[in-house]
Amino acid sequence: MMNNSLAGGLAKALLATTALAAAMAPAFSQTPAAEPAVEEGATIVVLGTRRTDRSVTDSASPIDVIGAAELATQPAADMLEIVKNLVPSFNVAQNAISDASTFVRAPSIRGLAGDMALVMINGKRFNRSALVQVAAGDPTNNLSQGSDISVLPSIAFGNLQILREGATAQYGSDAIAGVLNYTLREDEGLEVSTRYGQFYDNGGDGISRQIAGYAGVKLGDRGFISVAGEYNKDDGTIRNATRPSAVLFAQANPGLASQLPNYPDPVQIFGNSPAEGWKAAVNAHYEVTDATQLYAFGNFAHSKITQSFNYRPPITYSATDTAGVVRAQTRNSAFGHPIYLTPCPANSQTCAAGGFVKDGNTFSFSELYPAGFTPQFVGVKDQAFGVLGIKGDLIDNLTFDVSGSLSRNALTLSMFDSLSPSYGPLSQTEFQFGSLIQKETNLNADFVYSLDAGLASPVTIAFGGEYRKETYSATEGDEQSYGIGPYSNQALYVETAPGVYTLDSTVTMPPGASGYGGTSPDAADSFSQHSYAGYLSAEVDLTDTLSVGAAGRYEHYSTFGSATVGKVNALWKITPTVSVRGTVGTGYHAPSPGQSNVQILTTAFTNGIQVQTGTYPVSNSIAQYFGATPLKPEKSTNYGLGFVFKPMPNLTVTVDGYWIKIKDRIGTSQTYSVTAADIIAQPALLAVGEGGDVNYPTSAYDSRTAGIDFVSTYRTGLGNGLLNLTLAYNYNETKVTKFDPTIISASQKKDIEGTIPKHRATFTGNYSIGDLSFTARENFYGSFILEDAFPGQTFGSKFTTDLEVSYTIAKHYTLAVGATNLFNTYPDKIKATTANPIYVLTNSLSNGQVYPNSGGPFGANGGFWYARLKVKI
Repeated sequence: MMNNSLAGGLAKALLATTALAAAMAPAFSQTPAAEPAVEEGATIVVLGTRRTDRSVTDSASPIDVIGAAELATQPAADMLEIVKNLVPSFNVAQNAISDASTFVRAPSIRGLAGDMALVMINGKRFNRSALVQVAAGDPTNNLSQGSDISVLPSIAFGNLQILREGATAQYGSDAIAGVLNYTLREDEGLEVSTRYGQFYDNGGDGISRQIAGYAGVKLGDRGFISVAGEYNKDDGTIRNATRPSAVLFAQANPGLASQLPNYPDPVQIFGNSPAEGWKAAVNAHYEVTDATQLYAFGNFAHSKITQSFNYRPPITYSATDTAGVVRAQTRNSAFGHPIYLTPCPANSQTCAAGGFVKDGNTFSFSELYPAGFTPQFVGVKDQAFGVLGIKGDLIDNLTFDVSGSLSRNALTLSMFDSLSPSYGPLSQTEFQFGSLIQKETNLNADFVYSLDAGLASPVTIAFGGEYRKETYSATEGDEQSYGIGPYSNQALYVETAPGVYTLDSTVTMPPGASGYGGTSPDAADSFSQHSYAGYLSAEVDLTDTLSVGAAGRYEHYSTFGSATVGKVNALWKITPTVSVRGTVGTGYHAPSPGQSNVQILTTAFTNGIQVQTGTYPVSNSIAQYFGATPLKPEKSTNYGLGFVFKPMPNLTVTVDGYWIKIKDRIGTSQTYSVTAADIIAQPALLAVGEGGDVNYPTSAYDSRTAGIDFVSTYRTGLGNGLLNLTLAYNYNETKVTKFDPTIISASQKKDIEGTIPKHRATFTGNYSIGDLSFTARENFYGSFILEDAFPGQTFGSKFTTDLEVSYTIAKHYTLAVGATNLFNTYPDKIKATTANPIYVLTNSLSNGQVYPNSGGPFGANGGFWYARLKVKI
């Protein structure tokens, strides 16, 4: 383990190196060793290599480069949607009514969890989100805790480079699936853009507004600073019917119909949640000497999202499904019986202390919510990330880069329009659940030496070290948000004679707030983990046609011990137009403090009855009672083989196959139903209650992912204009190769293998002539399943079309109009089954659902049109 003195020593060593570098740099020659020239016009790639002379086509690793124009012109405020639109192997669910996973959506890359892809800004590790996913619409991401790229303003970046292969040996834990590196802009000038749009359906809902700005200026002849920011406000969408119970309530109680939640809209909402927020980035550097540059950059963001939860009906009704079966639409348990307010008389011999008299002195939650209620779940995200560093030349052919970063990501959860049933008339209607907080500290020292060994190129030798500390915290919520109130268990007595009572019955109310459980004092805590690492790599052109590279990394974690991983790759230019490239590597992903210690209480419904689901850490006695064992690090082995074809200067085709084997994958167990005997054995299960559910973090399965990435680009003149065509396709298949069926259920296994489409493709064409530009994109999404939620149904493959036309006036003003999902395509509707009956009254499930709440691979909102104005000076 790494003690505090060692951590302090490493920090001092890094600072000393910084000071030494600044002092030595002016004294040494700046002449670098000669390196092969990069093809004119090609983008230099900075991922998968420490060399400075590599482009996409002569890199030994498959890399996508997405430019500033592509990032900034996508009609979305969320970076998740932007990348999903552009990269076929990148998927993210819509996550309607998905607890906190609606606020922080986890993507998947190459069919793997979001925290298996490392995110960086300017080559520096970006921080995790504070949320550990326990309600992800994509089961691949259950228990993942990756970066939340929705906090990044797209206008701030010059490009995004995506390394599509494992790179743990080069960049450390989290890089099993690949790396996303955002490069901040460094151009001078001022740019402002505004965008307005809305969806086609439901009268044109989901109105989206955005204003973004960028300003970059030089600091004399030696420096530069830029500031970029975006503000967005997005209205919600509604893509469901109301609940049958709400229709029946309005028919039976017309005078109270207007008190139904959201009236006259559905009583609960499946769609996009209303959101408002801002995000910003700053970037600066200054040459303190001719050979040394001081730099700093950061990201800051704040947003608020309000999510509709499930409707709680006050009365039980019956409704007929499409199979002719009459089914009960059960009232919520908060309305199941009145709260009896008269306590047993003091010193009574027949009415026990703590009991209540069953008389007319009662309280009913229908007094508070006569037409039922729909809790509104609120998530407030706050982000701060900053990097300070110094880089330059130490001696001939030796460069250095020493940096440190601090970050804090917080998700504060609250709710209104709810209640805490066991508190009866004392219940609040608004609750603070506490905050989830992720803090990180990184220290890095990186060195690159160019050694002339008489080969076709210098040998690029890179070495360095890293220290990381991350802390996950959960703060305490309101007492009523988690507590067991005075009316949770009422023994009721009937007075049979003056002063004489007989036990009649016992009634109960569930603990905690209806909808979500706040963090209790027992669960509120902070958990830290630190690690240190060292790496060494070498790359060289052995001949004019053969390039090779190798990297190794040693990493030690205070919680999970040590690991050594490696990687080798090569590029062979068979002919001037054909190259073959390959990679073999191993990877390592240590569980985060959040994954090891997450404890959350959520609410689901079975036939209208509120069911609490508790997720408990492996160290908790409840989790251990149901079979939990400590989490293990995920270990991977990956192979890649690809081809690069460039038969003519304006046509490039790359085909890359991959095979990734992962052992001890992290996820959540299946749910275990709580019995009365379980509560006796584990009294803390009272918070969940009899009939509630429990799950826990686990490392109980292995997987194998295999796939192919195909990318073809073609650029040519057409008439007086320029035509760019891009075809990108991803085939991806994941198989669970080993699992414990007592921990991972059969439906979980099917969802891990089938929730993400195996086939995804985009074909994009852009034609520019003078100041006029046309862009069209056809998207293909393969079929998928959601076995746990919708057993037996396969949701079919779909095509969607995007179109944009833009015109530039007087070189500085660009007006664009366009549409995504131009032809208003939706995923398949949920089919009627025994498990999911469709009701005649609403043509929906009992909760009003028409489409899967994950939204499938492209969402369930339909077409969206927009207009954008950009001014650039």
